[in-house]
Amino acid sequence: MKRIFLTLAVAASVLVGCQENSKDEALDPQQSIDMSDFYVETEEVSHKGGSEQCHSMRVLNRQVKENPGLYKKMYNIEYATRKLTTAKGKPGGGDTGGGDVDVLPIEDGLGTINIPVYVHVVLPNANSVSDSQIQAQMNVLNDDFSNPNTNQLPSGASDFINDATDTGIQFTLAGTFRHNDSKSSWGTNDAVKAAYPPITPSTHLNIWVCEIGGGILGYAQFPGGNSSTDGVVLLAGSLPGGSSAPYNMGRTATHEVGHYLNLRHIWGDGRCRQDDFVADTPSSDASNYGCPTFPDVSCKSADMTMNYMDYTNDACMYMFTDGQRNRMRALFASGGARASMLN
Repeated sequence: MKRIFLTLAVAASVLVGCQENSKDEALDPQQSIDMSDFYVETEEVSHKGGSEQCHSMRVLNRQVKENPGLYKKMYNIEYATRKLTTAKGKPGGGDTGGGDVDVLPIEDGLGTINIPVYVHVVLPNANSVSDSQIQAQMNVLNDDFSNPNTNQLPSGASDFINDATDTGIQFTLAGTFRHNDSKSSWGTNDAVKAAYPPITPSTHLNIWVCEIGGGILGYAQFPGGNSSTDGVVLLAGSLPGGSSAPYNMGRTATHEVGHYLNLRHIWGDGRCRQDDFVADTPSSDASNYGCPTFPDVSCKSADMTMNYMDYTNDACMYMFTDGQRNRMRALFASGGARASMLN
């Protein structure tokens, strides 16, 4: 595992490891933040099989290399997030204690958050993705962010029932733009966004549907990045009814929008001591694939393989946690990185 450490005006003495905090301890927002957690560049941790499907962390690493100022912006976002999510003694970060921790949903006074969405279809035949597919993708997003399917929880995973949550976040299709473009593969360097720039990204989530290449299903930009590249890129075949089975039920969008709203992969993109900054997601040592039989144990606890931020098959992921809910919603608080979407 190789990490990127960036030298900035933020003194190195400030960046003391938050990884040493147990999951059952509320993280003091005044406590220093180990930003080395943010930038984990590695050969994919995938000893459980499968391949790297989401390039969001690699895109983040690249963006930080290109723009060192992003480091400080993300530090500020993380500081504000922890300040809100540890309010009133509710734990908000640190998952290195191993097992399940119960986190309460924070009443933030924001009500249901609605995010307007622009979809850009960029394909040789842009009409090959139908309006009904796009609407089906919107329906999947709205269902996944509001209705955890705890009926699917396997026997023995009852501890996860209290973690599953309605995030209170919904999505409305604001417009679809179709671009017939002969380019066969766009990669993950934001080229599709440069060719077809996002529209009002401060108030709208922009989603590009295209061919990516390399077996990649999608990637997203975390909050704090450049507005000219803000949004989510999806492989066309990942939309509901698409060609990328078993990843064609729309859950790639759910996963990538999770990144867009500041969630990390469930395994923290590292081994057991790497943090996804959420207290009620058990530690894991790698991504999971397929439909694992419960319990799939790593780091001395059962993995939450059904979480949308893992790599399991679309049919086998069906929940966010209260801790993830609190973390996403913190972005919309006054002064938050995505608060302008509420205006």
